[in-house]
Amino acid sequence: MKRITIIGVGALGSHVAQFLRNEGELRVVDFDRVEAKNMLSQFHGKPGGAKHKVTALHNVMNFLWGVKLDTNSNKLVENNLKALIHGESDLVIDCVDNGPTRRLIQGHVRDHGLPCLHGALAAGGDFGRVIWDESFAVDDADGDAPTCEDGAQLPFIVTVSSLIAQSAQVFLKTGKKRGWSIAPTHIEMV
Repeated sequence: MKRITIIGVGALGSHVAQFLRNEGELRVVDFDRVEAKNMLSQFHGKPGGAKHKVTALHNVMNFLWGVKLDTNSNKLVENNLKALIHGESDLVIDCVDNGPTRRLIQGHVRDHGLPCLHGALAAGGDFGRVIWDESFAVDDADGDAPTCEDGAQLPFIVTVSSLIAQSAQVFLKTGKKRGWSIAPTHIEMV
């Protein structure tokens, strides 16, 4: 069975998890809690309010489909990378929203030869990327700018999430790495 680690289960990662629920064993890592504003654009509902995002996601995935997730609600920092990003992962998917954490992920997967797919949204939801680690440069754009708080970008967020999941499926089945550049007016394979 394939092992997939998804780091960050907010706007992108929560949807990616539901799309990959049949692809193998899912491990989700996120320290954040579900807030009311998250429910408008993330795969979290009212029963998950105030819970850790990984717990809320586990509960809804188990309720809807009987899928059990391996969850970890610790913040990813340098001294726990090895524990949170397992070396036995067949694929690591980065769905975090800040440069420092992306750099930690990127350094770890490169040091351990782990395949890693990065998913990213521009603040305001006007651009998305699905890109493999060997072609990914961490962007230090302001990670505090709202991307998905009011639900207005939900269709775009789900589009980017579905392309992350599709790229992961292709890789897990064939070993081929496919990336995407996405804007509301175009989708381009890269």
